[in-house]
Amino acid sequence: MRIIGKKRLTFQTLFDIILILSTTQKKGKSDMSETATKTVNYTEELTAKVISDYQDGIDLDAIANDIGKSVRSVRSKLVREGVYVAQPKSASAKTSADGPTKKELLNKLESIAPFEINGFMGATKSALADLLGHLEAKQ
Repeated sequence: MRIIGKKRLTFQTLFDIILILSTTQKKGKSDMSETATKTVNYTEELTAKVISDYQDGIDLDAIANDIGKSVRSVRSKLVREGVYVAQPKSASAKTSADGPTKKELLNKLESIAPFEINGFMGATKSALADLLGHLEAKQ
């Protein structure tokens, strides 16, 4: 038995308090399905419009501006619907103006050098080109 304030707190009164609290909480509890409503970002009509616009070749920016959503949101919706086809990424094309790649320079150096080239992996492309030029001039 404890004394809180001027009242005695017995096991029975503590049990009664817990019982009262637990029953009032159960009464106050609501079923989530009754009170919670899911916010729909895309209605069926809006989804159909987005899909048809995309299939007609309209740009994602224009579709997003038209319906008031972000481009990312529109793209995600089209992906979920199985309609979106990602644009192929442009690979960095090697141009002849850039000259041979570093890997090509290392392969060529390996074929003509009278020494191991493992230490040259960290060298710059221009340094490798200069070394190759020097070795080729000596031959």
